[in-house]
Amino acid sequence: MQIPASGDTPAVNDVRVRMSGRERREQLIKISRTLFAKKGFDGTSIEEIAQRASVSKPVVYEHFGGKEGLYAVVVDREVQNLLGRITRGLGAEHPRWKLIQAAEAFLTYVEDEPDGFTILVRGSTSPTASGTFASLLGDVASQVEYVLEEEFSERGFDKKLAPLYSRALVGMVAQVGLWWLDTGKPKRTSVAAHLVNVAWNGLGHLEANPSIDIPKHG
Repeated sequence: MQIPASGDTPAVNDVRVRMSGRERREQLIKISRTLFAKKGFDGTSIEEIAQRASVSKPVVYEHFGGKEGLYAVVVDREVQNLLGRITRGLGAEHPRWKLIQAAEAFLTYVEDEPDGFTILVRGSTSPTASGTFASLLGDVASQVEYVLEEEFSERGFDKKLAPLYSRALVGMVAQVGLWWLDTGKPKRTSVAAHLVNVAWNGLGHLEANPSIDIPKHG
């Protein structure tokens, strides 16, 4: 058997860099996020995630317990990211600026994180993540309620109706976000301006006691 000379070194391909537990966890989250956005929960397998990460399936199970656990972590990160952006946007003093900044925050998330937004709106058959997007919109609407309660108080309207109007506004923005994710135009600032145009000018001309009765003429 030939003994290597003292100056010989192992081949580069034989050297493997070991990740720390945290680094491996982040790698698996990143890979699975891309796959969940592209293929959905059902279309993504632990086998493919492990293969792309160059690890065995037990490594994925060790970190997350299974696909449901991994999906839940991915979704929770997206929820916190989007909700945090919108909450910060509602920090302006004037109610109209709050709406503008919140709409901008939502659309910026859609623009910056299309994979994350796709995961949120697509939903899943995973029992740990059912109703995720609806729950998220409910959380956002709860934040918007405070804006509307303040505005309603100044106008002499019933503050108890703030939850109704906040969900109408948030639902409108969410639907526009879905449409804009597919079309990619017009510009984000233009979309935000039109959303606020509908929301603010609509709020500016609210009737205190609206009716669906058809006016009688003649």
